[in-house]
Amino acid sequence: MRDLARLPKAHVHLHFTGAMRPTTMVELARSQQVRLPAHLLEKDPLTVPADARGWFRFQRSYDAARALVRSEAVMRRIIREAAEDDAREGSVRLEIQVDPTSYAPWVGGLTPALEIIIDEARNASVATGVEVAVIVAASRIKHPLDARTLARLAGQYAGDQPGDVVGFGLSNDETAGMTAEFSAAFRIARRAGLLAVPHGGELLGPEHIREVVTHLKPVRLGHGVRVAEDPELMGRLVEAGIALEVCPTSNVSLGVYSRLEEVPLRTLTNAGATIALGADDPLLFRSRLLDQYEFARAMGFDDVELAALARSSIEASFASDASKNRWYKEIDTWLTTP
Repeated sequence: MRDLARLPKAHVHLHFTGAMRPTTMVELARSQQVRLPAHLLEKDPLTVPADARGWFRFQRSYDAARALVRSEAVMRRIIREAAEDDAREGSVRLEIQVDPTSYAPWVGGLTPALEIIIDEARNASVATGVEVAVIVAASRIKHPLDARTLARLAGQYAGDQPGDVVGFGLSNDETAGMTAEFSAAFRIARRAGLLAVPHGGELLGPEHIREVVTHLKPVRLGHGVRVAEDPELMGRLVEAGIALEVCPTSNVSLGVYSRLEEVPLRTLTNAGATIALGADDPLLFRSRLLDQYEFARAMGFDDVELAALARSSIEASFASDASKNRWYKEIDTWLTTP
């Protein structure tokens, strides 16, 4: 079997704090004399019986890790290490998602927080060879007016070069907030040239996906796996070219599916969906991008199909056509090399 770490791929679903290395988290906690919840030090912090999983446990864990990010140096370190880790796994494009609100108090405000992330994304792109771009994401658990503020800020840094902001998202608990109330923020983002990449269809099913598609008009859907429960809707997404950011281990850790084998990856690919495998929050799920491809291989995807998944991830990314064409050729080389 060919080495999946040498297969060029794009990573378009990775959250900022969730990208932190577990070793970095422990080091920061010690230096700040912070006692971490015991389960965060386990091999898989979210592995509990399926009916005890869910968003609440995840959010508490994420908040504990995020509380350690209290300086510009730590913010830069997270970006740099995320790019280094992706480079080792064959990632050629990383679109890292962040809500700068959480880090603004430590660095002088929203604008400095976002500019630090952008600047380090550019530095990391040069240092690692991975094209790093930024997606600004609002939170469902906050007021929709906050989302508009973020959309206006993100739009000021829109562009198509490494480090630029390329998309606008909506994350956090899918069961919170009214999707339609965030539509104004997404209109602001689109007018600034940003592409819509909201979460949807993981914790909630097809009806929620319909709401997200109707009101937020995504070009990519964070997760979206529950669309497999509605073949008619799945056909509509495929026809519209809306890509799915599928994060299998995340789905299992959050109790959406009880086993990896239940994740409908084969169903989605057979339906013709554009899929970009992602790690979501490797800090908490203890599973990185490469693991998602290893999972697909274990599910029976052969090297031709794995190459198609990698190609699909690049197609779903917001990289330039020139970069995409170069990476497609590299995938072909991987596939034709014994």
